[in-house]
Amino acid sequence: MSRLRPFDLIGQRMHVARIAVAVCATLAVSSADRALAADWLGDSGLRGSLMPTNYARWDGWQFGALVGYGNLNTDFGNSTSAQIAFILRNTTLEAEGAPSTWTTLPANSTNAAIFGGFLGYNMQWDQLVLGWDLAYRHPSILQTSAADSMSRRFDTSDNIQHDVTIAAQASFKLVDYAVLRARAGYAVGQFLPYAALGAAVGRFNYQTTVSVTDVMTNLAPPGPLGGAGTFQQSGSVGQNNVFVAGFAAGIGVDWALTQMVFARAEWEFIAFAPVNQTRSNVQAGHVGLGVRFW
Repeated sequence: MSRLRPFDLIGQRMHVARIAVAVCATLAVSSADRALAADWLGDSGLRGSLMPTNYARWDGWQFGALVGYGNLNTDFGNSTSAQIAFILRNTTLEAEGAPSTWTTLPANSTNAAIFGGFLGYNMQWDQLVLGWDLAYRHPSILQTSAADSMSRRFDTSDNIQHDVTIAAQASFKLVDYAVLRARAGYAVGQFLPYAALGAAVGRFNYQTTVSVTDVMTNLAPPGPLGGAGTFQQSGSVGQNNVFVAGFAAGIGVDWALTQMVFARAEWEFIAFAPVNQTRSNVQAGHVGLGVRFW
């Protein structure tokens, strides 16, 4: 076996070193290419996806302004009951004829523009988006009124014939309201269709006036005319800034115009608890702009 001369040994070592340098350079270039590719793909590249997600991000805080048009439906059918019952308390007429249960006033409705804003927060898992929002609505003027009268004749057990006339008028105004809702949506491209359920608080002003006239005729002659004559009495009740709770439901869609700015269109229904035995609900359509941040 021949011995390696010193110069041959040095040459072999230099050849090995050149191979090692070439391998390291190749690995470095490959790593740089992968980093550039990940930067180009964004977060989806870091997660191993070959393409970016095909839906917008909706998580984080959001706020915005809305404008819409709404309809206030008001049922005055029972709004006079308490006043009539109080006027005719402890009478045979109320005990047997129950004029307080008569539907004196009809239902009514009105329309107006509605302005407001909202603040909310979303959480997102892939395309599923869950969140909540708090909204304030201020109508330009949503106020209804009604006026009517009705007459009935009937006899009571004390042999008195009653010709009863009830005249009434009422006004009802929704000043403003706030809504707290839970929302659930599903991201599709740049759109987020959603449904919402929640609670509302409304502020109302109302005024109701009632007049009861009873013309009595004695039906048991001969004898004294006790019980004959005319009874008439009026009463009025009203209050401003009455707060009542309600139930809210809505459907809508958000449209991502940019990564931070979105447009909104929705329909909302709110049913309020009775105010002075007057039932009411609001149906409104809104459009608006919002900003998302995180």
